Amino acid sequence: MEPLRIGILGAARIAGTAIAAPARETGHRLVAVAARDRGRAEVFAAEHGVERVAGSYTELLADDEIDVVYNPLPNGLHGPWTLAAVRAGKHVLAEKPFAANAEEAREVAAAADAAGVRVMEAFHYLYHPVLLRLHEILDSGELGELRRAEAELLIPAPADGDPRWSFELAGGALMDVGCYGLHALRGLAPWAGGAPVLESASGTARRPGVDQAMDVRLAFPGGATGTVRCDMAAEEVRFGLRLTGTRGEAAAVNFVRPDTDDRILVGDRVEHLGRRPSYSYQLEAFAAHVREGAPLRNDLADAVATMTLVDQCYRAAGFGVRPRSRVEPVAGA
Repeated sequence: MEPLRIGILGAARIAGTAIAAPARETGHRLVAVAARDRGRAEVFAAEHGVERVAGSYTELLADDEIDVVYNPLPNGLHGPWTLAAVRAGKHVLAEKPFAANAEEAREVAAAADAAGVRVMEAFHYLYHPVLLRLHEILDSGELGELRRAEAELLIPAPADGDPRWSFELAGGALMDVGCYGLHALRGLAPWAGGAPVLESASGTARRPGVDQAMDVRLAFPGGATGTVRCDMAAEEVRFGLRLTGTRGEAAAVNFVRPDTDDRILVGDRVEHLGRRPSYSYQLEAFAAHVREGAPLRNDLADAVATMTLVDQCYRAAGFGVRPRSRVEPVAGA
């Protein structure tokens, strides 16, 4: 397979883990990085083996040597800069959440379809053996009929100036970590009679319009219930997913970052699924999609559907839908 030629928008910390390390492992080229602060981009390039530093995001998108763009900018800039990359004819691996809201997500998806480029929302956990094994256990019938699904996503508070606390940049706990839970529960549709619908959502605000924590209740057509609890100012990191059926229970201790804990608990049984980073599996899947047309586990329709559910949760909890960004691009946190 021909290596991807990757350009990175912003010198965000997550880019080192989510794209630079996997690219080195899997043999893809890190052609260029751009950031508002050129010094940060130069440090990032030196640390991660990026071939050169572009003078701006626009210059990076115009680089003919780049065919894939990774977008780890703050949430509110995912939509605008993914759209700009699509219009420049680039394939895009876009960090979650896909956009600030569902309307923007639909616009980006339509543009990608029209341009004939590949765009993938970076729900990396979906490609790790931990999540695949949970689905396999459901398929086997070992748990019986699915009755309850619970996702808990907790992280300590980011710094006060972090973009994740900015309403204008589409911040909030549901956007930053809760979307993993919503996405994971949406993915249970084949074993629950269809996709879940929102029953209720409530949350607490850190700043006007910005949720520090959110509790969401979902209902599946087959009668199962779902809950997503997220908190962006917790005392610890916790990314758990628990499935309860009529015959038993299975839980992933850390379904989002299985590289830190790869355990699945099935009754009294403990299974280890390997600590290779989920980001490496994701990049392999995206490369196969771009170069060979291999199908993805999450397509553009999936991205739009997740953002639609996010918007519904915000409306139900009284926070309002995240606005499209009117803020100049920043390099990312």
